[in-house]
Amino acid sequence: MDVNSFITKNSDNSIIAVQGLGFVGSVMSLVCANALSADYLVLGIDVPEMDKKIQLLNQGVFPLVAEDPKIELYFNNALKKGNFFATSDSSSFSYADVIIVDINLDVKKTKNKDDSLSSFDVDLNSFKDAIRTIGSNCKEDTLVLVETTVPPGTCHKIVAPILHEELSDRGLTTTKIKIAHSYERVMPGPDYIDSIQNYPRVYAGIDEKSADAAECFLKTIIDTSKCTLTRLSNTTATEMAKVLENSYRATNIAFAVEWSRFAEEAGVDLWSIVDAIRVRKTHANLMYPNIGVGGYCLTKDPLLASWSRKNLFGSETDLETSINSVSINDQMPIFAYQRLRSLFGPLENLKVVLFGVSYRGDVGDTRFSPVEPMFRLLKTHSCDIQIHDPYVSKWHELEINVSSEIDDLLLDNPDLIIISTAHTVYKTNEFVSKLIKLNNCKIFDTVGLFSRKQILCLKQKHEISILGSGETI
Repeated sequence: MDVNSFITKNSDNSIIAVQGLGFVGSVMSLVCANALSADYLVLGIDVPEMDKKIQLLNQGVFPLVAEDPKIELYFNNALKKGNFFATSDSSSFSYADVIIVDINLDVKKTKNKDDSLSSFDVDLNSFKDAIRTIGSNCKEDTLVLVETTVPPGTCHKIVAPILHEELSDRGLTTTKIKIAHSYERVMPGPDYIDSIQNYPRVYAGIDEKSADAAECFLKTIIDTSKCTLTRLSNTTATEMAKVLENSYRATNIAFAVEWSRFAEEAGVDLWSIVDAIRVRKTHANLMYPNIGVGGYCLTKDPLLASWSRKNLFGSETDLETSINSVSINDQMPIFAYQRLRSLFGPLENLKVVLFGVSYRGDVGDTRFSPVEPMFRLLKTHSCDIQIHDPYVSKWHELEINVSSEIDDLLLDNPDLIIISTAHTVYKTNEFVSKLIKLNNCKIFDTVGLFSRKQILCLKQKHEISILGSGETI
């Protein structure tokens, strides 16, 4: 089936086009195909390089793996209804009443030898090309809803001018196009769908009619009985809101990094300290120690804000705290590695099992995973490294196959086990029992996975240490 046949078969429905079929766009497509108060046709549109993923989607295979049963449910519903179709044909934008922009916007980092940040830049060329593709195909009264995290000022200073230019070149009016921004707060994992459908939304338009159109659309896919829609005054405000949210979280994590080092030096357990402090509601989001920050947002979003301040608004001043938080967080895997060496001594030629390569528990997302620097550092010691992850079959960034069989990796009794991702399966007593059955080995928990009781049980057989804890267990 081609796009035209798909549209003709369902000619009475409003059409939503989602630009980008990655970790956000693919799931956003499912949410739109299962809208709460509308019956949409959904076109998922990506570049030709993604044709393999597009074919899988149209063959009934959803390409992302996550611990959220709603993904399979929503995808099967869409297949049953026949209201979702994936394509790389950019002319498909011409059918859409609403176009949702869910594409990547990368920050190019230059790092020092210790992984601290030396410099960075934002290349908007690919993003501009994507917007230009929309403008050269869309209807003149389409709602273009940008969900991509962008530098503040992007919709007013970049998106609107491009769309207006493209419409004018086609002899169309520029007064009917509607442009809005409503950033996603997607949390891959067990609450993947809910983080889109049942989570508060912030939105704005470049003018009143755009904001009104965005609100009308969002109310059809967001359950406003469970969460709020908050309208801000303009799209620059919503763009700033997203990068401020993530800058705050990144700074909170960087703050915990410093205190983790202090706790290890002072011989105390930062995990129990944070638990005691979190009892206060005002401090309930104080962060725990960790191997590092990964994923697509916290590793770059604070830099988008600082770049915007200087490049779109003419300031000569950076957002220093935000930049420093990214730099500190980028070094977290090195801190974890240094702690590992100080605890267990020489690492040469050890048999090592890394449990988890995803940057976050219960999702198969290895983008900018902090496990990668740890892996590379262990390789400098000629370690024989085996890798397990229940959600990742291949670590594409390193072109390494990943095992899903825990027992197979434990057969050879590793010298060192590193818990590097907080997958639920590693928290189970069944998993701990498997570790207890091993001969004496070293265990390094970098994500605070094990309970106190589990730690004490493991301690009877193995040498175990927890990142961020200097306390003798």
